[in-house]
Amino acid sequence: MQHNQEHRIGDYIVRAARPEDADGARKVMLDTFYREFGHGYHAAWHADVVDIEGAYLRNPRHALFVAVRDGLVTATTAVRSQGPKCPPHPQWIVDRYAGTAAQLFRVYVDRDHRRHGLARALVEMARDFAASTEGYETIYLHTNPAITGAEPFWRSVATEVYDARGSGHSPSIHFEIPLSRSAVGRRAA
Repeated sequence: MQHNQEHRIGDYIVRAARPEDADGARKVMLDTFYREFGHGYHAAWHADVVDIEGAYLRNPRHALFVAVRDGLVTATTAVRSQGPKCPPHPQWIVDRYAGTAAQLFRVYVDRDHRRHGLARALVEMARDFAASTEGYETIYLHTNPAITGAEPFWRSVATEVYDARGSGHSPSIHFEIPLSRSAVGRRAA
């Protein structure tokens, strides 16, 4: 898949985000912060959500991918060149991914649209984007294992690097995805 291609999954179109998708993508993200995570919007963590176009659509090393059904954005996945930060993550994680990793962000699927393969398809598009963008050697992400379904999903498409639960750092599990074509989307669903 190229960055500018789109494809269908049932009634959904999965593609790179366009400026007209910004409001819908923002809604999916904010709903996730409030309904799934329970912490709501925090300016220090979520500036990209306010300026989706600047954060993702106008930066050639960043991207946002969406799933759309009947004109509504139902799922998102973003790629950013900034790696993890210390705190809340361990310094060795920050050092490991500094400057060479595409970081996955905002892999969110609206509750009413789950179990259709949207996250897997969006992650595959993000992987293809990172593989075709100069300077990226791997994909890094962290997830909150307290969110239902997050840990099993990431274990099906990525390799665990560090489980920080109980470490005194953010209780995240850190993963990476190699940029080889066979790494994502080729494993059993």
